[in-house]
Amino acid sequence: MNKIWIITKRELRSFFDSLMAYVMIVLFLGFSGFFTWIFGSDIFMVGQASLQSFFGISFWTLFFFIPAVTMGLVAEERKSGTLELLVTKPVSDWQIIAGKFLAAFLLICITLALTIPYYITVASIGKIDHSAVLMGYLGLLFMSASYISLGIFASSITTNQIVAFLITLFIGIFFHLVFGLISMSSGGWFAGLLGYLSLATHYESMARGVIDSKDILYFLSIIFTGLLGTELVLSRRNSSN
Repeated sequence: MNKIWIITKRELRSFFDSLMAYVMIVLFLGFSGFFTWIFGSDIFMVGQASLQSFFGISFWTLFFFIPAVTMGLVAEERKSGTLELLVTKPVSDWQIIAGKFLAAFLLICITLALTIPYYITVASIGKIDHSAVLMGYLGLLFMSASYISLGIFASSITTNQIVAFLITLFIGIFFHLVFGLISMSSGGWFAGLLGYLSLATHYESMARGVIDSKDILYFLSIIFTGLLGTELVLSRRNSSN
């Protein structure tokens, strides 16, 4: 665990050293704050103490921001050759992957923690469903962890960060939008299957304050699959060297 934490701190420090963390945090707070408090279906337009508008815009904002965070986690190290140096040390592929995953996840946690004043402000101006807010944040964290795992996988199969970014978006758009759209125009068991594969279905359930074991299992399955895919890519590459 100590080795994983060392890698996590190294990656998290690199986010802030390269200004990636600051840019993402500022942009996220800017977008989410604008659409939560000022524009469209903002809190004042809705007329009730709720953070549903925040969770709605964050669902899309993080979808685009996470690929930018993960695109260089493995791709850049492969390109520069530092990944080869890392694997020669007494550390396993799983420890490398876990450390990078945790670093990206902690960056998202820090970003979302900075929106807690939104919750405090809304709670001070009206009666708010605290459990719905808690579940909404939990839904964002599960969604983020899922896309981080897919982003690390995409980053592991290329040395080009832009390609990794686009691959993550391409894979993610199916979970984020396509599966849900196709399920609405289909019928029978096929529609049910696509509906289950739609990340939006599970996220929206949690954002409404409902927690279900099938939603937790769904997110954990994506996270595990993405990380396992990354481990297979790295192990195959290491064995061929």
